[in-house]
Amino acid sequence: MVTKNTMSMSSLLLFLAVLLLSCNSMSNTARRLEEEYPPHSTVPELPKPELPSHPIVLELPKYKEPPHPIVPELPKFELPHPVMPVVPKHEEPLHPVVPELLKPKVPHPAVLELPKPEVPHPVVPELPKHDEPPNLVVPKLPKPE
Repeated sequence: MVTKNTMSMSSLLLFLAVLLLSCNSMSNTARRLEEEYPPHSTVPELPKPELPSHPIVLELPKYKEPPHPIVPELPKFELPHPVMPVVPKHEEPLHPVVPELLKPKVPHPAVLELPKPEVPHPVVPELPKHDEPPNLVVPKLPKPE
């Protein structure tokens, strides 16, 4: 049995072969046509017809606007500022005196202090110290002059 992949590959190859043959035959036909027919003869250019010149349009005379009429200034009337009548203030009544309420003195409840238990500190064993490598001293290089 033929798998789908092999079938698609064979149809693709067939398509490419047909495309190649058609391109080849078209180029052969184009070459044959070029050989059979003579090149085009040059066509002489036709002279351009002379067009009549554009008609001259006369400019219209400028319209003079009449001067604006002068409007006399009207006198300004000064109106006196209106006087607001004085409104008498009413005296506010005194606030009523509110007697203070006596607060009963309630003794605070006694809080018993509990003894703090003594907890011994845990003993941490000392870790052995590792030998540290000695510090490397890098010698200073002389500066080139």
